[in-house]
Amino acid sequence: MHHNETLTMGRLRRVLAERIRPVVHEAVAPLAIEAWHVGDGRGEPVPPAVALPGGDPEAAAAAGVRYEPFAVGRKWGPAWGTTWFHVTGNVPDDAGDDVELIVDLGWQDHSPGFQAEGLVYRPDGSVVKALNPRNAWIPAVAGESVDLYIEAAANPLLLDVHPFLPTEDGDKATARAEPIYTLARADINVFHRHVWELVGDFEVLGGLAAELGDTGRGRELLGAIAGALDAVDLGDVAGSASAARARLAPMFDRPAAASAHRLTAIGHAHIDSAWLWPVRETVRKVARTSSNVLGLLDSDPDFKFAMSSAQQYEWIKDHRPELWDRVKDAVAGGRFIPVGGMWVESDTNMVGSEAMARQFIYGQRFFRENFGVTCKEVWLPDSFGYSAALPQIVKSAGARWFLTQKISWNQENPFPHHTFQWEGIDGTRVFTHFPPADTYNSDLSAKEIGHAERNFRDKGAATRSLVPFGWGDGGGGPTREMLARAKRTHDLEGSARVSIESPREFFEAAEAEYPDAPVWKGELYLELHRGTYTSQALTKQGNRRSEHLLAEAELWSATAAVYAGHAYPYDDLERLWKLVLLQQFHDILPGSSIAWVHREAAENYAQVAAELRRLIDAAQSALDAGRQLEFNASPFARHGVPAHAAAAPSAIKQTRGVSVAEDGGDVVLDNGVIRARLDARGLLTSVYDIDARRELIPDGRAGNLLQLHQDFPNMWDAWDIDRFYKNTAVDLTVVDGIDTDGTAVVVRHSFGASTITQRISIEPGSRRVDFENDIDWHESEKLLKLAFPIDVHADSAAYETQFGHIFRPTHENTSWDNARFEVCAHRWVHVGETGYGAAVANDSTYGHDVSRHPSIAGGTYSTVRLSLVRGPKFPDPRTDQGRHVTRCSLVVGAEIPDAVEAGYALNLPERAAGDSDDSASPAAVAPLLSVAEGHVIVETVKLAEDRSGDVIARVYEPYGARARARLSAGFPVANVVQTNLLEDETRPDGVRAQGDGIELTLRPFQIVTVRLTPADADGRR
Repeated sequence: MHHNETLTMGRLRRVLAERIRPVVHEAVAPLAIEAWHVGDGRGEPVPPAVALPGGDPEAAAAAGVRYEPFAVGRKWGPAWGTTWFHVTGNVPDDAGDDVELIVDLGWQDHSPGFQAEGLVYRPDGSVVKALNPRNAWIPAVAGESVDLYIEAAANPLLLDVHPFLPTEDGDKATARAEPIYTLARADINVFHRHVWELVGDFEVLGGLAAELGDTGRGRELLGAIAGALDAVDLGDVAGSASAARARLAPMFDRPAAASAHRLTAIGHAHIDSAWLWPVRETVRKVARTSSNVLGLLDSDPDFKFAMSSAQQYEWIKDHRPELWDRVKDAVAGGRFIPVGGMWVESDTNMVGSEAMARQFIYGQRFFRENFGVTCKEVWLPDSFGYSAALPQIVKSAGARWFLTQKISWNQENPFPHHTFQWEGIDGTRVFTHFPPADTYNSDLSAKEIGHAERNFRDKGAATRSLVPFGWGDGGGGPTREMLARAKRTHDLEGSARVSIESPREFFEAAEAEYPDAPVWKGELYLELHRGTYTSQALTKQGNRRSEHLLAEAELWSATAAVYAGHAYPYDDLERLWKLVLLQQFHDILPGSSIAWVHREAAENYAQVAAELRRLIDAAQSALDAGRQLEFNASPFARHGVPAHAAAAPSAIKQTRGVSVAEDGGDVVLDNGVIRARLDARGLLTSVYDIDARRELIPDGRAGNLLQLHQDFPNMWDAWDIDRFYKNTAVDLTVVDGIDTDGTAVVVRHSFGASTITQRISIEPGSRRVDFENDIDWHESEKLLKLAFPIDVHADSAAYETQFGHIFRPTHENTSWDNARFEVCAHRWVHVGETGYGAAVANDSTYGHDVSRHPSIAGGTYSTVRLSLVRGPKFPDPRTDQGRHVTRCSLVVGAEIPDAVEAGYALNLPERAAGDSDDSASPAAVAPLLSVAEGHVIVETVKLAEDRSGDVIARVYEPYGARARARLSAGFPVANVVQTNLLEDETRPDGVRAQGDGIELTLRPFQIVTVRLTPADADGRR
């Protein structure tokens, strides 16, 4: 800018800050204040019926409700405490048409959602609105009395006060006990609306002038701003505001250019279901934000608001019945818009196959049952990368479009498109949009609008983008100031055209104008936050265990229901699924929340496991009739038991046993199929494939190598692993002892304040070397990896994802390859060359890296490493401290089908049930549905969501090949139909009934859901 322009903008900033904004509200009378500190400020929140006078007097007495005089300037609120303020007063008769209360709870900056918040009630319990730093006003009426209650939450400010520094305030058990907020203001005010409008004029035109710079329109705007500032009487701002607005009015009369970018603005309030606050606080955040949104919907007929996450709607339904009725009415009116179709905005990297489907099944079902809505747009603005399996899952769940913003955070490679077709592993494509504003929390400032237009990478071929606006992450949502900016920029020269429209309106128009949008194939990998595959290992282990226990519970409950008339536990399974799905939220499962959140997650997983084991036991008891049986929930037969079936245990007959012997200081495990040699360091110096006559370990290298790295990222501790972590590594090659017990080798390490005990074994007839790693971890800012060098020449490695796998390069040819130095896999990773390969399977690990190295013998070998545990200190200063037991397997001579089978073997162990030797009892339980021919996986067997008693089977092709298969039912079937994930009947796509079986034709990685209606005794239903 030229000197005069700089002066004008500087003048505008100061006059707005020091003279105009302070005059918007003029205090005319005080408010009297009383306060009740729940549990002396340390108690958990109470329902409004307890705190309000018209509620439950017995509950109020039990809670010790007692309001005492309070005053502005006094402190309140220990961290995570709740204080109820009672404010009363009389609004002067001559206060005018616009009267508002202003209450400042003592905010420390201007960012809502990360500190103190409040919800205002009338004495009868009805909600008025919420309070936050950008929404501190409460409506009032001249001549009327004020009698209101404010539920104030003393949530500590963690991110800004402690920027990535350890803090104990992340758990109520360790947080500060002293009050952390000071009530700063509580009074009755005249709201000078014309002054508020002047602020809006100046902000929009000033921001636009800064964006346009030294252009004709930019200089014209600066001239008008200077004239308007001259018209402001600094001693009488309210009296001169209208004259100043008149100087600016002509600037709003000039329409936008015909070629101006079209920006769909949709009200939004991304509310993390947990992050720097516990889940219980999110329940209140959702109520606070929704109350303000409903108020804006009432006052502005053009406003529309989109909210995702069926879980958050259910919280309103369960906890805020008055708000729920208003939300339902607003949804019916098409202005409060459910989006996403998911239970929560989950992580998509680590969530298992069926759980990823259930995010949509339970989310879409909730929206259908409560609103008659099936969401067409998947809404995941903030998750940390997106699985290549998603497009197929999205389409099968009834959605057409996908939205995220997070890939704009890439550290190295800007994504080449904002609107494109995203193609998944099976070839399914979904129309996708990345908002070029690069935020899901826009305030619709000229700066953000200008950035969206300049940044849009598909200009020339497309003209539209979307911007979600409203305070988010911690909630707050849109404000009346944002709506005023939208109106001013709807048709304004020099600006993009801003229109408040629904996401569906945007996607329909964008898809219509861009039918040949470019295609992006494969995952949407986020070049950031790679540490989230490892942080909070116990949370990740709880998720993995829960997913597989749920699969078992549904399988055996469905089998018992069909074969033995056992009552299928619909309600219990739904409740437990929803609890697990909540823990998959993108700041819980990734390990990036405060200690309180992960402590509760551990408690939830323990509850889920206990309840699911009871459900499994009950179903198996109905099936085994007391006889001892081995139950195999895996989709692969093993140890004489068919897949998804049970059989009487029998001695495992192997032609070759297992020997564990010492040999010159080494220990050798040999089962006649593979031979593994461990040296005095506890390292695998040899893994020999006897049948293939091939050595797996490269010359001069050793497997089972534990490596300790310094792990101190530049920021975002729990989120990030930065590339330079590889610069320092300590190989843990000193052991405290090595023992053998005849069946396994036990290796003990100690380092720092931590210990690791490994149990290494081989089963009879197995091609796996199995490792149990018992880690007592007390390190901070360290990363522990487990390395397996494998003598294969592999340009890429296969990594399991939902319903299939993806290949990633092992080289670093391009910056895109280079950025994937830490990646996610589910149960296995496979490396191989033509004709030979190996896999590393795991029972609870997600973070991996695979690299290539020059071999002594020439060529290259591949090293697969698992990330076992980390020790970041923010936002939880004790992340991962304590005991972890993980299991993994090195699968020798493995092709991808062997890797798939090993993954299931580790995660779905056989389960023994019954103890009777009664020969009259059934000797086996046949599978409800088995694969008679072909290579497909029956992933899920359960009863239908509509509680009809129909059997649902989810089948997929796991190997990336065309497949023809035949399924056989273990019960008489009256009817078979193909459905989508939502269990709606669909047009048959390679599925047909044939005699007593089902014929399937699947494309690579295709998911097929079939619905089987059991026949009655007459062969009919």
